[in-house]
Amino acid sequence: MGGPTVDDLRERVRGTVITPADEGYEEARRVYNAMVDRRPAVVVRVANAGDVMASVDYARENGLELAVRGGAHSAPGFGTCDGGLVIDFAGLHGVRIDPERRTARCDGGVTWGDLNAAGYAFGLGVTGGIISTTGIAGLTLGGGFGHLARGLGLSCDNLLSLDVVTADGRFRTVSEEREPDLFWALRGGGGNFGAVTSFEYRLSPVRDVVAGPVVYELEHAPAVLRFYREFIRDAPEELGLFPGFHVAPPLPFIPEDRVGDRFVILFPCWNGPAGEADKVLAPLRDAAPVFAEGVATMPHPAFAGAFDALLPPGLQQYWKGLFAAELTDDAIAVHLEQGPRIPTVNSALHVYPINGACHRVAPGDTAFAYRDATFATVIAGAWPDPADNAANVSWVRDYYAALAPHSFEAGYIGFMDHDDQHRVEVNYKGNYARLVQLKRRYDPGNLFHLNQNIKP
Repeated sequence: MGGPTVDDLRERVRGTVITPADEGYEEARRVYNAMVDRRPAVVVRVANAGDVMASVDYARENGLELAVRGGAHSAPGFGTCDGGLVIDFAGLHGVRIDPERRTARCDGGVTWGDLNAAGYAFGLGVTGGIISTTGIAGLTLGGGFGHLARGLGLSCDNLLSLDVVTADGRFRTVSEEREPDLFWALRGGGGNFGAVTSFEYRLSPVRDVVAGPVVYELEHAPAVLRFYREFIRDAPEELGLFPGFHVAPPLPFIPEDRVGDRFVILFPCWNGPAGEADKVLAPLRDAAPVFAEGVATMPHPAFAGAFDALLPPGLQQYWKGLFAAELTDDAIAVHLEQGPRIPTVNSALHVYPINGACHRVAPGDTAFAYRDATFATVIAGAWPDPADNAANVSWVRDYYAALAPHSFEAGYIGFMDHDDQHRVEVNYKGNYARLVQLKRRYDPGNLFHLNQNIKP
């Protein structure tokens, strides 16, 4: 007697089951990073939590590789696989805001753009990603940085509960009160412990922000980076701020003859009283001569999606990340050498601050262990032409190799690529042993292994 077939799976799920023989397979198998080209045996576009349970059971019972896809933004392409089963949350974008409790309940396929827009109507929000097309799932499960982190903490710090399907096919609701060990692991432990079907967040007042790029010539990069290092230590926590190296895109405030040139840029996002914005942001304009500026009062969702146009689906992408306690003079010297070599308008070097509210959570309170880090650097290579892969991957790797001696050994798991599995233990620091124990309890067969994997 044969085992379960794809037809059996179709009978068990409400959503769409797509195989290589079905129309739409080529679109269904693609992920955000065009460097990743894999061919799963079946993609299940789930319609509900029951579909997720059936898909997990089917993969486990048939010994299939299992990938879970939320926003599909994983740089290593963990949202797909060769010859296995993909659980695709692409059709589940429901967000329910409770304005009295100040909470949001979000489906597993929700993006930060979905959540930001839903919360804006109520003047509420939560720390989300820098690119609004990113799924809430992968970013939150890894910790979650964004413009609001200094004031509101990491995305995972604002979780109240999650619904998750574990490797045994069981549906579980976890919180501080219900299965607190699993709740702890899901706040920073990545996709190692199950497929999350919904997230419940605590929301905070967020509506219009004063935000936008402040652009400086490269010759002023030393002054800008030293200013940022000192200023961010004690800046008001309502201020999100990070520096970056960028190739200038065509924007209204960039002279046409300077589009395509390289600049150092500060990106402020003020979520405090509007009347205080000029005073708070004045030091940025005094740090060095300002070449151009796009700071304005705007809806929070507008600024949260400001980078989206530079990073459409279909680019080649390769990333690296590092944590640091300080932005030392030696680290700044590396940035001054490597940052101006940024290869494309789609690429970025950002140094995100993770102090303020992020430091008021102890390292052992969540699986995200690096509460002693002040900065999280991402070297994000992105470009359209596969012919440029070798040169642009080298830019990322060279930058990382030069910066590593001036950083912690670890980095944020959301900034890791496919060749970073050897860093998993240090990326979880003192929490790794507990995470291994919980992996043995909830996924002893390592069904959920397409991630920065914690091996049981």
